[in-house]
Amino acid sequence: MKAIVAPRGFMTQDYYSILREICPELETAKQGNLKSERLPDLRTIVIAGNESLEGTFSFDDVMDMGHDTRHDIENLGRELQFDEAINIQFTSGTTGHPKGAMLTHHGLLNNSYYIGQHSGYCDERAVAACPLPLYHVAGTVLGSLSVIVHGATCVFPSPSFEPQVLLKSIQDEKCTVLLGVPTIYIDTLNHPDFYKYDISSLRICGIGASPCPEEVLKLVKSKLNLTPLVAYGMSESGPVTTITDHGDPPEVTLNTAGKPLHHIEVKVIDPQTKKILPVNECGEICMRSYCNMKGYWNNPEKTKEAIIDGWMHSGDLGKMDEKGNVSIVGRIKDIIIRGGVNIFPAEIEDFLYQHPKVETVQIVGVPDERMGEEVCACVRLKQGETSTAEEIKAFCQGKISHFKIPRYVEFVENFPMTVSLKVKKFALRDIMAKNLGLYKK
Repeated sequence: MKAIVAPRGFMTQDYYSILREICPELETAKQGNLKSERLPDLRTIVIAGNESLEGTFSFDDVMDMGHDTRHDIENLGRELQFDEAINIQFTSGTTGHPKGAMLTHHGLLNNSYYIGQHSGYCDERAVAACPLPLYHVAGTVLGSLSVIVHGATCVFPSPSFEPQVLLKSIQDEKCTVLLGVPTIYIDTLNHPDFYKYDISSLRICGIGASPCPEEVLKLVKSKLNLTPLVAYGMSESGPVTTITDHGDPPEVTLNTAGKPLHHIEVKVIDPQTKKILPVNECGEICMRSYCNMKGYWNNPEKTKEAIIDGWMHSGDLGKMDEKGNVSIVGRIKDIIIRGGVNIFPAEIEDFLYQHPKVETVQIVGVPDERMGEEVCACVRLKQGETSTAEEIKAFCQGKISHFKIPRYVEFVENFPMTVSLKVKKFALRDIMAKNLGLYKK
């Protein structure tokens, strides 16, 4: 990496001090000409704002450099091709280390166009509230590029997600569209001051980035009187693959991820045989389209695993009905295999969301010497509520299969999250295994 652009700090982190520890040469370096023994390629550090710090450019300095670059930009525009990569979009890292998906001009621009059509950005005075980080593919495409393509307005409530600030922003800016992952909706709709704000301007609530329990979608509908617009995709698919349509007929149920977006092909295959499955059978979702990534940056091995004959293999489990609606069941890596029986965490999560005391829940598999894996429910209760493991298990008795009833119930305050507010299930599995004394070295 040759350059770093960063704020001076964020929350308790002082980024400049961290950089200075890594590269002590900063204190004597000339702007744009850092010579670090530890990081020999790094030359330039830009710190947002107008503060003058040793060895760095301020953002104002960089802005002043742009006056004489118009000619260079025009020349570059003649050379660039539509199918070249414009963005290395790093995945969220919910299943391990993030990978850099190379997305093209053509893919991002057209995906933005069709997303905006579905999301109401063409409507008169469309104003989108985007609490998503801009380095997440949803913030990049749905929150900024799609808004620009359609000439709408985008409101960024705060540097990081804060439910009360989001509610105030929707009220003050009369936002018509809300974008969010399930965590954002759970925290916002359950906020104690929710009813103090007038958010009646909202016409569309877009939700995606991770599977959303049906009870959460029902909560959106009951508290906002809106049918959620559900999207499915991934960083590698640039990003939206399927989407429900605003004003869809009643047969599109709450747990669907909708139909494939324009000019996108979707198939469901058997993960072992790679053969296409009949409708309503569960398998791996694959997509093929103009907006799929070119590959993972500097990672040809992972690229070959992910893209086979032009089809992007998502690692997600789902099924497609007779009308082309896709439903997401979960991740292949998240399947719990208990005594040889496959258990899908999302199914148990959907059920436990119906418990009146449960605010959010995550199901993971933990090691078991006899069964291989056992079901563990990680539960965060609603504010002011108390419960016991026995109460949660009793709620399940007679309502779901006995082997799906959690062997372990752990009450938590928070979950390990990615920066884009998605739960790191692989990290949660490790934490629960250690807490329960089941961790295998």
